[in-house]
Amino acid sequence: MNKVVPMKDERSIGDLFSELANETGTLIRQEVALAQAEMTAKLTRAGKNAAFVAAGGAVGFAAFLTLLAAVVAGLSYFMPVWLSALIVALVVGGVAYYMISSSLTELKRNSLAPNETVTTLKEDAQWLKNQVT
Repeated sequence: MNKVVPMKDERSIGDLFSELANETGTLIRQEVALAQAEMTAKLTRAGKNAAFVAAGGAVGFAAFLTLLAAVVAGLSYFMPVWLSALIVALVVGGVAYYMISSSLTELKRNSLAPNETVTTLKEDAQWLKNQVT
């Protein structure tokens, strides 16, 4: 009668710890790469919105200059020319308000925290804890 003997893992504790160290190093490198990719995407989005805020500010400044031109035209001529300049200033000001407010809302909505990386780091910590015990 033949006995079935379960196979033993022939690796020593040193080999197991060495393998664990290698896997942990690989895991950390992957997490750093994930964090870099996530932060790059978030900062790109934030930079785009900041550029729109700056563009909105420039458009708002153009509206202010047009409004000043309307005041000058109105005071200088007392003619309806100032009314057209005032209408242009109000339209340009409305566009500036829309650009700035929508960009600021989008900036507030986006978190710069690397949420995916934090989640996977917690999972990795649990995995490592399970490997050691």
